[in-house]
Amino acid sequence: MGLMNAGRLMKKSRKFRWKDKKYKVAKLDLYSKSDPLEGKNQAKGIVIEKVQKEAKQPNSAMRKCCRVQLIKNSRGVTAFIPGNLAQKFIEEHDEVIVERIGGKQGRSKGDIPGVRFKIIKVNDQPLHRLWKGKIEKGRR
Repeated sequence: MGLMNAGRLMKKSRKFRWKDKKYKVAKLDLYSKSDPLEGKNQAKGIVIEKVQKEAKQPNSAMRKCCRVQLIKNSRGVTAFIPGNLAQKFIEEHDEVIVERIGGKQGRSKGDIPGVRFKIIKVNDQPLHRLWKGKIEKGRR
């Protein structure tokens, strides 16, 4: 290699850093550009429709989800509705707050394919308190 080769090696490693996908994504900030929530934890949206997603193998359940159009950028996302029979508290055109489910590296969690968000509030009422029966759904 040689005694004076350190400068050349540093220059070469700096040049070929851009071939590494993780480095490129981090430096160009590609994750937050493609992220529907734009780097934030939560976002407000309007329910477009209720849908059911089939769980991945070996489970055979129909997971209750809904399509939500975000107010901040008009992007549509699919959000999971957590809780037993909680989908009856959500109707079309309701205002909801969605947040990330928290799967690994921003991916979907558990056996729901392609769903990365969950609903936490409906018309400014916490969803888990609604389906537990602690409060009634507010009128809009």
